[in-house]
Amino acid sequence: MSDAPLKRPEPPDLFERGATRADGQPQRLDTRLFLQLQVFTDVAVPPAALLEAARPSGLELVLYADATDPRAIAIVTVAEDPARFATVQRELFAQAPFSSLIPVPGLTMMGRTYGSGRERDLADWLLRQVRLRLTRADQPWAIWYPLRRKPAFYQLETREQMRILAEHGMLGHAYGEAGLAQDIRLKSFGLDRDDNEFLIGLVGPQLHPLSRLVEDMRQTQQTALWLDSLGPFFIGYRLGHVNLG
Repeated sequence: MSDAPLKRPEPPDLFERGATRADGQPQRLDTRLFLQLQVFTDVAVPPAALLEAARPSGLELVLYADATDPRAIAIVTVAEDPARFATVQRELFAQAPFSSLIPVPGLTMMGRTYGSGRERDLADWLLRQVRLRLTRADQPWAIWYPLRRKPAFYQLETREQMRILAEHGMLGHAYGEAGLAQDIRLKSFGLDRDDNEFLIGLVGPQLHPLSRLVEDMRQTQQTALWLDSLGPFFIGYRLGHVNLG
């Protein structure tokens, strides 16, 4: 056993990073979006009334009908400042008509946008793409789910991790290029009560391709060998949105 003193860690670098610009300058940004999905059941309030009541709050949110529960909806809220979930949103949900809704805590999901180091336009990826993909008129369907990798994945060499993730990513790109699906990828480390690490949203014009994408992903090494948990799944059809776009 070595008696060498432990090296003190450097202060953490909390910036998100994208690809180096053409002029050689790095892309660094300390701003990101937080997203929260909450499901409510036994909803008797018309969707239009919920959207109209939310508009004055300034919250950016999307309303989904739950395709698996005829009396349930989901509200997806996005904010650059997560304090808005605990303040503005909390105040809104304490008032009618939201106060009559019954939450389903087991389906609450939360995550944050992040840079992979490859984005050509980091600000667009972190702050605009989620908003655009949530609200595109031709993409009303969505499947949302959390996932957690096996701890051993993080002990693999970086090159091996990148190879595994590249296989997974190429499949998603194929669906995107065909206009069948777009993904919203968020990190959930420390933000999920069940210790999930990522929150994934698949959005598209029809539900079948989204389901098929989940099916096809089962064959990738990441899903087949390196996932510890996957789901639960929320399947929604967008009814409207406010203060987005």
